[in-house]
Amino acid sequence: MKILVCISNVPDTTTKIAFSADNSTFNTAGVQFVINPYDEWFALVRALELKETQGGNVTILHVGAVDSEATIRKGLAIGADDAVRIDTEPNDAFAAAEQIAAFAKDKGFDLIMAGKETINYNGAMVGAMVAELMSLPYISLATKLDVANGVATIEHDIDGGTEVVECTLPLVLSANKGMAEQRIPNMKGIMSARTKPLQVVPAATTDRLTSISSYELAKGRTECKFIDASTPEQLIELLHNEAKAI
Repeated sequence: MKILVCISNVPDTTTKIAFSADNSTFNTAGVQFVINPYDEWFALVRALELKETQGGNVTILHVGAVDSEATIRKGLAIGADDAVRIDTEPNDAFAAAEQIAAFAKDKGFDLIMAGKETINYNGAMVGAMVAELMSLPYISLATKLDVANGVATIEHDIDGGTEVVECTLPLVLSANKGMAEQRIPNMKGIMSARTKPLQVVPAATTDRLTSISSYELAKGRTECKFIDASTPEQLIELLHNEAKAI
């Protein structure tokens, strides 16, 4: 089985977020970048499990600049066979999807996998766009994946429950929590990652449909009002007159 896992380079969840003076760019100084957890823990690990039981090859693909190669090497250390970096900054979800589709269209992948979303933008769009651009079926929010005889059996979350679907390969899917368990690279994997192939390919000509006008930090917690249990009428008044819907 030939599997492509798309990974994103995102700030570590403990990163203190800051922007430039005019709030037009994200300040990357001193920021530790990691593989997007949904891509790593669920999509990549499940792809490796399938390879281990059924054979094949797992390629990781990242759209980004040269400073993301340390992140890519971690994916190789976890167990991917080879990696590809498309040499351009992914400043727009559609442009990133076009880059992925342009690379993958003639490579014969049975599965194209990614996490359900990135933790920095939370757009959850790229997987669906890749599937549309490649005219492939798309399953989102997959929590379980099994493959046999060229057919994938997938469980995924829907409103109010879980749906089980079957789909003939090839297909694109986004992985959600429950797909697999996180793996920690061992020393052998870390050492072998240094010599595994990492191909750098030039960017295709793509369309950018959006742009970022400015960034703004989320507002911190506001004052918390405590109401004495003996005065419930005060709580009712505040809920009617001051509370805001979330």
